[in-house]
Amino acid sequence: MKHRQLSSVKESLKTAPLRTPLLKRRWFMALTMLLILFVAFWGVPAIVHAADPTGTDTFNADPNSAVNMAWTLISGFLVWFMQLGFAFLGGGLIRAKNQTNYWTKSFMDFCIASLGFWAFGFALMFGGSKLFSGLDAGNAIIGYSGFFLSGASYDVSTIMMWFFQMVFAATAATIVAGAVAERMKITAYLGYSFIIGALVYPIYGHWVWGGGWLGSLEILGAVGVKDFAGSGVVHMVGGLAALIGAAMVGARIGKFNRDGTPNVIKGHNLPFVVIGTFILFFGWFGFNAGSTLAATDLRISVIVVNTFLSAVTGAIVALYWSLARTGKADIIAACNGSLAGLVAITAPCAFVPPWAAVIIGAIAAPVMMATAWFVERKLKVDDPVGAVAVHFGGGLWGLLAVGIFADGTYLGVKGLITGEVGQLILQLINIVVLIAWVSITAFLTFYFVKKTIGLRASREEELQGLDIPEHGIEAYPADFVTAPE
Repeated sequence: MKHRQLSSVKESLKTAPLRTPLLKRRWFMALTMLLILFVAFWGVPAIVHAADPTGTDTFNADPNSAVNMAWTLISGFLVWFMQLGFAFLGGGLIRAKNQTNYWTKSFMDFCIASLGFWAFGFALMFGGSKLFSGLDAGNAIIGYSGFFLSGASYDVSTIMMWFFQMVFAATAATIVAGAVAERMKITAYLGYSFIIGALVYPIYGHWVWGGGWLGSLEILGAVGVKDFAGSGVVHMVGGLAALIGAAMVGARIGKFNRDGTPNVIKGHNLPFVVIGTFILFFGWFGFNAGSTLAATDLRISVIVVNTFLSAVTGAIVALYWSLARTGKADIIAACNGSLAGLVAITAPCAFVPPWAAVIIGAIAAPVMMATAWFVERKLKVDDPVGAVAVHFGGGLWGLLAVGIFADGTYLGVKGLITGEVGQLILQLINIVVLIAWVSITAFLTFYFVKKTIGLRASREEELQGLDIPEHGIEAYPADFVTAPE
C-alpha cells in the first residue's frame, strides 16, 4: 500500500510541471475576457437619448408594434432552438467517445458568443444604423453605440432587435463546432466563440446590415449588397471560419493516409442526424421569415414557401445523386442537401419567386458536394460534419442567386432575370470582401488562441476520446455491475 502511495506521489510530481503552464494559459484567457468586459463597461460612455424601457410610448405611437414584436421574438425563439438541431446533427456524425465534448461545445458556444455580442458585438454591428433608440453613433466602417444595452439602448425595440440578432451571431459561432470536432480543446473553442461573437461577425455584419459601406454601395443603378437573412453574414462567415479553424487544428488521427487519400470515419448515430435536420429545417422558418421584423409585412408567406421549396429540392437532388452514383439512397446526403438548400435560399428568400427557389435548391446540392470534395481531396482539410461545404458553399451560391433571380417585386431588388447586372456585381464584391475579412480575422483569432491556451488536445486524449480527459463524464457509460459476494 505504501509503495502504491509513493508511486502516486511521484507521478503527480512528474505531471505537475506540465499542468502548470496549461493552467496559467487557461487563467490568462479567462482573465483577459473579464478585463475586456470590465474596461468596456466602465470606460464606454453611454449616449443617452429618449429610451422606452416599458414599451408604453412605442405602443402608443404604433399599435402594430405589439404584433410585430411578438412575431420577431417568436422567430428568434425558433432560431435559438436551431442550436439543438446543430447539436443533434453534429453529434450524430461524430464518434461516441466525443459526445460529451461536442454537446458541451454546442451548449456553451452560444452562451459565450451571446455574451460577447451583448457587450461589444451589437454596438459594433448596429451602432450608427439609427434603426432603434441608442444606435445613433457609428460610421460606414464600425458602430460605437449600444454597448451593454445600456443608456438609450435600454429600450424595448432595441432589446428586441438585440435578441433576434444575438441568435444569428450564435448560429455563426456554432457552425465551427462540427468542423473542428474530436480534436480541438474545449478551452480553445470557447475562447474562439467569444471573439467571433464580439468582433469577427459583428464588424462585417455592420457593413451589410448596420448602415455600413457595403449596404450603401451603388453600381449601375443597384444600391447596396443584399443578404436578406444571412447566407453571407451568418453562413459564409461561419463556414469560412470553420475552414480556417479545421485547417489550423489539423486533421483527426487516421483521417488521411500517407499518400493524402482520405479515410471514412463513421459517426455513431444516424437518427441524431435526421432529428437534427428536422429541427434545423423547422427553425429556419424563423430565421428567414422573421428577418422581416414585422408580421405586418405579408411577404412572409413568399419567404416561407421559398425556404421550404429550396430545402426539399436540395434534399431530393442530393438523394438521387447518391442513388445514381452508388445505387444506394443516402439519407445523410439528403440531409446535407436539404441544409445546403436552406443556406442558399437564406439571402434571396424575400427577393425571388417560388420557381427560382426550386432552381436555387437544385443547384445548392451539387455546389455543396463539389465543395466537400474540394475541401477534403484538394485542401486536405478534415471537416467531420461537412460544415464548410454546407455553409460556405451554400452561402456563396445564395449570395450569387440574389443577383441572378431577384425579380424586382420586393424592395425593388432586380437580378439578371430582369436584365439588370448591377446587383450581381455588388454581390460579387461582397463575396470578395467577406472572404478577405474572415480569412484574416479568423486566422488571427485561432493563432491567438493557439499561442495562449493551445488549439489541439494531446494525441493520447484524442485517441481515448475527449469526454473523459476534458469533462470527466462519458455520454454512454458502461453499466456498472457488482460481482456477487
